[in-house]
Amino acid sequence: MIERYTLPRMKSIWSQENKYQKWLDIEVLACEAQAKLGVTPEEAVAEIRNKAQFDVERIDEIEEEVHHDVIAFLTNVAEYVGPASKYIHYGMTSSDIVDTGLSVLMKEAIDFLIEDAKNLKAVLKKRAFEFKDTMMIGRSHGIHAEPIVFGLKFALWAFEMERNIERLERSKEIISYGKISGAVGTYANIDPFVESYVCEKLGLKLAPVSTQVLQRDRHAEYMCTLAVVASSLDKFALEIRHLQRTEVLEAEEPFMKGQKGSSAMPHKKNPIICERICGLARVVRSNAQAALEDVALWHERDISHSSAERIIIPDSTILLDYMFHRCIHVIQDLKVYPENMKTNLEKTRGLFFSQRVLLTLIEKGMSRENAYRVVQRCAMKTWRDRVDFKETLLSDSEIKKFLTEGDLVKIFDYSYYLRNIDKIFKRLKDLDD
Repeated sequence: MIERYTLPRMKSIWSQENKYQKWLDIEVLACEAQAKLGVTPEEAVAEIRNKAQFDVERIDEIEEEVHHDVIAFLTNVAEYVGPASKYIHYGMTSSDIVDTGLSVLMKEAIDFLIEDAKNLKAVLKKRAFEFKDTMMIGRSHGIHAEPIVFGLKFALWAFEMERNIERLERSKEIISYGKISGAVGTYANIDPFVESYVCEKLGLKLAPVSTQVLQRDRHAEYMCTLAVVASSLDKFALEIRHLQRTEVLEAEEPFMKGQKGSSAMPHKKNPIICERICGLARVVRSNAQAALEDVALWHERDISHSSAERIIIPDSTILLDYMFHRCIHVIQDLKVYPENMKTNLEKTRGLFFSQRVLLTLIEKGMSRENAYRVVQRCAMKTWRDRVDFKETLLSDSEIKKFLTEGDLVKIFDYSYYLRNIDKIFKRLKDLDD
């Protein structure tokens, strides 16, 4: 299922071919820099540039023997290059190509995620204006509160996605660093110029200080950002799941022609896409925890981070890309039922006007404490006896001293709750696409 939405985009970034190509690019660029320093002959660099290539199956075969992926890669490249290969990897350590290459891959991956986030924001903004005047009940603690418009949910999510775009762009910046500083980061066997040259060509900044590895706080921040973004999609999907409940049914995720909801119950239309988004968000969050554990390494480096990163970074970017595509599909094709919103809005027989009644009583001279007491008493009677809230208020002797029937007609005005909605949507209109 997931592969259908990641090929050929995100999954191709994390292919062995792409990883080794990045390693090869780094090695060739390093040779070019060494030539500028007079370390490597120009003719050797030309030969390396023309002949250098690799074969994934051959690298795997060599790795079976040497148990070291970078050595297997270099051995395979040398098989193609010949004698000039002695200048490849000169003065470098494995992490120089592994970490710098990983930064390039993570940068490529997050570019796709930024594009995804912008696409989702645009869809949310469009649907927000579509339902700008569609009134529904707002809920707190899952209980009816006061009316809102359905478009506000999408507006809220659009602004959240804007913040996520900013987070992703910051994470792209924090991961766009490389290092080619040798075995423990001292440049003992390689000139710092090589690092500057390679990083500039790759569109990276150079780490001002590195050990044998780039420091993993960068990777942890990147992964935590993915977790925050996944949590936003989790939030959107969870809301839709609640709205799709049979007792509510104000909105419903797409149910395709020929789709079946249950092996036992033919009537079922389950929110499986939203449930899938919520479930995958847990995986992305747990991967962020592993990335945080990777920050602390022994001395100048160990490789306890490496095994985890080979799983968590590709998996999280692929999962989030998939989640974005599924979320965009759900929001674009979401079925909305305004008539059910109206029915649910009226379900409490006007109880949501309680705050307006409270405030009007205060304006008329009643103390807040007494106003709250009498309004709550009438509200509880409406809950208990299932009678109209306005009628309950009209029959209350204390309230009648302060409010006339005409006052209550003015209070029980739905349009009151829409009077400032345009101001919010003006902010949304100004939100950059």
